[in-house]
Amino acid sequence: MKLTDFVSLTPIDYGWSGDRKYRAVTADGTPYFLRITARERGDRFANLFDLQKTVAATGIPMCRPVAIGECDEGIYAIHTWIDGVDAEPNVPTLPTEVQYRLGRDAGAYLTRIHSIPAPPDQPDWEARFNAKINRKIRMYTGCPIHFEGDRYLLRYIEDNRHLLRDRPQTFQHGDYHIGNMMLTDAESEPKVVIIDFDRYDFGDPWEEFNRIVWCAQAAPIFATGLVDGYFGVDETTAAPMAFWRLLALYISSNMLSSIPWAIPFGEGEVQTMLKQAGDVLAWYNNMKNPVPAWYR
Repeated sequence: MKLTDFVSLTPIDYGWSGDRKYRAVTADGTPYFLRITARERGDRFANLFDLQKTVAATGIPMCRPVAIGECDEGIYAIHTWIDGVDAEPNVPTLPTEVQYRLGRDAGAYLTRIHSIPAPPDQPDWEARFNAKINRKIRMYTGCPIHFEGDRYLLRYIEDNRHLLRDRPQTFQHGDYHIGNMMLTDAESEPKVVIIDFDRYDFGDPWEEFNRIVWCAQAAPIFATGLVDGYFGVDETTAAPMAFWRLLALYISSNMLSSIPWAIPFGEGEVQTMLKQAGDVLAWYNNMKNPVPAWYR
């Protein structure tokens, strides 16, 4: 398949990547998802396409890669189209048992994503993530905007860096949360579909949960299901405490960098991240409890 197979292109004005995205339709009426990126991003774009083929082979519902090539505007990739609605605004409107089921499904899909190994020459995780923590602390301390209670996050980080030692590494989606999911059959039997692998990486699989704060803010029952589905537990069992302690470290680190990240995007994004910092501190009781209050 190539670009000349399409008879209509409808722009999709959504997302943060800067790539051009379209609903592209062939002469027989079949829709596809078309993405075009700048040529200088071509190597990563091509790597992502190959990795998406590997992920698709695990059987998770997603936009499946179809073709990749060059065009005048850069590099294009064609994927199957998903007819559905965004999960973030729609999951909270569903019955609680459906929210939980969808979360469990998303957690089970994440285990499949993490079954893909990292390259054998991947740098040591402890050294790599400690360097990331140090960078984020510098960003935050040099930022003109701080939030109340930041000392609790900083203290938790310094007291728990040792948890990074000897962590395994796998393929990571890179931005796994309810905002990068869609629902199909939303009015009958909703099913969750995973989208937007653009920030893929390799690292500790448990770090992937650092975006679960977005799920917990939107639909805490869905977030609970995500954890339970990943670990294959239910209300009579529990995810390992080692997971919760390490996740609190990853979320603490993320919250520090979220404020300087938000500033270039304007006051609205800054306020969103300040509210999230307040929510995190409340869930963790100022980092005294590694299991957040939204869980179950």
